[in-house]
Amino acid sequence: MDINRLNLYERLRDFKVPSTVLDNIFAAEEDVRILENAFNSLLKDNFSKDQAAEEISKTIFKELNIGPDHSIKVEK
Repeated sequence: MDINRLNLYERLRDFKVPSTVLDNIFAAEEDVRILENAFNSLLKDNFSKDQAAEEISKTIFKELNIGPDHSIKVEK
């Protein structure tokens, strides 16, 4: 996995997208390209990287009818 994909994966995990969902997306080259294109399009529309990841995470939750993964420990 290249560094940009790893950063995108981690950013989406920060917004509580379950790792099993991301693993499935990143296992399919076509799916990860779609994800990267969406992320880059949001960046071109002046979203920050965090804002873009948040929007994509909301879309993933909506499309899959799932909720955030609250098992991720929050560090203080």
